Amino acid sequence: MTASQRLEGLDIFRGLAVAGMILVNTPGSGDHIWWPLDHAAWHGFTPTDLVFPAFLFAVGAALGLSFPRTIDGRSWTRILRRAALLVLIAWSIQLLARPDIANFRFMGVLQRIALCYVLVSAWAIFTARRDEEGRSHLRPHFLLIGAVDALILYWLLLAFAPVPGHGAGLLTPEGNIAGWVDRSVFGTAHIWRFGTDAAGNIVYDPEGLLSTLPALANVLFGMLAAVVWKHEPGKAALRILAAGVLLALLGWALSPWMPLNKRIWTPSYALLTTGLSAILLAGCMAAAGISSVKKALAPLHIFGMNAILGYVLSLLIAILCLKPILPGGETINQWGFARINAVIADPYLASFLYAVIILLIVLAALIPLHRRGIHLRL
Repeated sequence: MTASQRLEGLDIFRGLAVAGMILVNTPGSGDHIWWPLDHAAWHGFTPTDLVFPAFLFAVGAALGLSFPRTIDGRSWTRILRRAALLVLIAWSIQLLARPDIANFRFMGVLQRIALCYVLVSAWAIFTARRDEEGRSHLRPHFLLIGAVDALILYWLLLAFAPVPGHGAGLLTPEGNIAGWVDRSVFGTAHIWRFGTDAAGNIVYDPEGLLSTLPALANVLFGMLAAVVWKHEPGKAALRILAAGVLLALLGWALSPWMPLNKRIWTPSYALLTTGLSAILLAGCMAAAGISSVKKALAPLHIFGMNAILGYVLSLLIAILCLKPILPGGETINQWGFARINAVIADPYLASFLYAVIILLIVLAALIPLHRRGIHLRL
């Protein structure tokens, strides 16, 4: 497999993750979402629960492909600048959507990506091997150690760290240690307003602080996939596929004792989503080597080349569509869904088609940029 095919396979995979995130985040009606396009309410797993971990896996793979590299002060500046820009973009979008400082949410999807990027970059750099020319080379065993340690540490905290008023080992919305950390650090006014318990109290954030710890494993395993690409290009797809199957089975096997839970990113969930991400990546790598298939997947390649920009554009479009700017205080979202539902009687299908239209609008905006070679590099 050539270097070009590796990058194209990664872009297709990353584009698949971003397209999934857009479809999930922009339904025509929040009351009419097909179960595969909705997150599990608490314990459990749906296809939607894979899209964000898959993107984090892609972040790790891209980071891994950037090695070997020379690390100096400018490298740290670039890493911190990229992370800071992601956070600033996320906060700006939030203020645009909901200018309420008193209930400002500090964490979120882009914030978690930024935090994972900084922490995994630091781990990779500090554990790297330096050659005579001063270039840093990844050490696969340290990447594996980092991923396993993150999952074990998080499991120990979930199982044995006591939560005031609840004790240790509870994996309920209000009784888990990850939610307690977010409430203690940020306060309930500054975490996800939909992260409620049965009584309606805000108690957890699905992109919270402590639950970012196991998400590091998704990124680190992505880096390991990149190491396999570079060292065994001819067997990379099969090896990544095999590793993915093993990790997915391990995550599923652990689920009776450690339930699959995207909301608090349980270790079993991290392993399952890492395994499924690796399987999908192996498929995308194989697809990149078949010209007819690669051509059919060109839209995903375009999304993957401008992943962050595509995701941000979808958020901005969603914000605009939820503003009551039409006559009578109607939103574009309400108007659009009603028009589609008038033609498509099934409200669930109509809601899905609305999201597809948003996806196509974002793609239409990215195509001319892609043709001009304009890709957002933070």
